[in-house]
Amino acid sequence: MTGYDAVLFDNDGVLVDPPPVETQIRAARAAFESVGVDDPAREHVTGVVSGVTVDFLHEICATYDLDPETFWSARERHDERSQLDEFRDGTRNRYDDVDAVTDLEVPCGVVSNNHHSTVEFVLDHFGLAGAFDTYYGREMTIESLELKKPNTHYLERGLADLGVGAESALYVGDSESDVIAAERAGLESVFVRRSHCRDVDLEVTPTYEVEDLHEVKRLT
Repeated sequence: MTGYDAVLFDNDGVLVDPPPVETQIRAARAAFESVGVDDPAREHVTGVVSGVTVDFLHEICATYDLDPETFWSARERHDERSQLDEFRDGTRNRYDDVDAVTDLEVPCGVVSNNHHSTVEFVLDHFGLAGAFDTYYGREMTIESLELKKPNTHYLERGLADLGVGAESALYVGDSESDVIAAERAGLESVFVRRSHCRDVDLEVTPTYEVEDLHEVKRLT
């Protein structure tokens, strides 16, 4: 199938550079320090950075006698600040091929696991706000962890905003969870093999695999 009624895009790794792991680690350590934990276990630092669940977050906080809401608020604040700093100083940038999809003739949106406020900043900072009719990131709450992709929650909200059925929409991502989320929501999917995911072996099969966003434009 080609010729879609709408296209949704992931943000990090599709429209803009993904956050460096080292930056995320530093932000997580700063969050721990801000709540009085100067030497957190490495597995707790990396756990907060990558794929943390609500249960694991509560387990981490219990280890250091932390209030989960207080710690998570610190983690989100430091994580967002580190990202905005890198966008402002040019460490992270938009991909050159984003221009290929900023003038598509169908409604477009952004659906990301990043903070909603960070996605909003990115679209404004790089002059992309006018290219997308809706956008969703997650709220800075513990509860939002359960709504991240591969949960379909934000994809479904994006489609509802665009007034388009899943069967005629396309989701463009750079991770296995993006492909799974699209499949669960009933969308066809595109996996973009950027340099950071060039050699990833997927356990699911996207509808399409492409090298860049110029190829996505041709699909629409």
